[in-house]
Amino acid sequence: MKKIINDPNNVVPETLEGIALSNPDVIYIPELEVIARKEKTGNVGIVSGGGSGHEPAHAGYVGDGMLDAAVAGHVFSSPSPDRILEGIKRADSGKGVLLVIKNYSGDIMNFELAAEMARMDGIEVEYVVVKDDVAVEDSTFSAGRRGIAGTIFVHKIAGAKAKLGGSLSDVKEAAEKAIENIRTMGMSLTPCTIPANGKPNFEIEEDKMEIGMGIHGEPGIQRVSLMSSSDLAKELLNHIFEDMNFSDSDVALMVNGLGSTPLMELYILNRDVHRELEKKNIRVEKNLVGNYMTALDMSGCSITLMKLDEELRELLNVSCTTPALTIR
Repeated sequence: MKKIINDPNNVVPETLEGIALSNPDVIYIPELEVIARKEKTGNVGIVSGGGSGHEPAHAGYVGDGMLDAAVAGHVFSSPSPDRILEGIKRADSGKGVLLVIKNYSGDIMNFELAAEMARMDGIEVEYVVVKDDVAVEDSTFSAGRRGIAGTIFVHKIAGAKAKLGGSLSDVKEAAEKAIENIRTMGMSLTPCTIPANGKPNFEIEEDKMEIGMGIHGEPGIQRVSLMSSSDLAKELLNHIFEDMNFSDSDVALMVNGLGSTPLMELYILNRDVHRELEKKNIRVEKNLVGNYMTALDMSGCSITLMKLDEELRELLNVSCTTPALTIR
């Protein structure tokens, strides 16, 4: 295993400390593994989090117009309720807090418990569950669809609604609308290596790729021979289109890398995705290309579409400034 790390058991706190040092607008709360904005906004707070290994998610999205706090668990493991409670308290400005949870059983259980603890302390808390992965309906890791890269668009929409002064119910409603209109499909070329294990967590043959691979290495829906970027764009989009009709609509598009895919390849795929979208008269309002929700050093990608109405378009274009995403 070749990694730029110190102690494999300290990768999470050292990562968060490095993030905080790169972003003067946040603070790092050691041992509880929380990154939070230094100054409270006076608006509804937005908190997200989950297992580490998906950087820049989630701490990279703490900042103006997105998250107020992010809570990190160990690599690919949910953060404990006491950590999440600290994140809620750091985000609360007196107008309530919305939790954005990815659809994994551990995350849902711990975030729900933290929400109950916060309510006992007099903080109003609501939550939404992101489940954008069209690859599976059920898996051994979740009850229903997994939450993956589309979570970033939910952060953006909820954060924008809060920035504009929306109430907790307004922010939750906007986040739920985004969730209903987001679909993602991914694939993997190689496995990832968890630092504490020191070896790949599964195997993919050199001439194969796995369609529908999860961001923790969960099994996909089929293992196929390597294909060109243009064929891959068709394959991934076909799964999305089978699940939701995007024809003749405006969308936000994210072509997301899983950690080790060169930007050159992501941009080639982005080109091919645009060509496929044009065939269905799908217009791209905003296009994100890069590493937004990764899986350590996995090589692969995902495609996310969010169908836009006037409200979602407006919220998508509200300015935000975070280390991982800036819109002006």
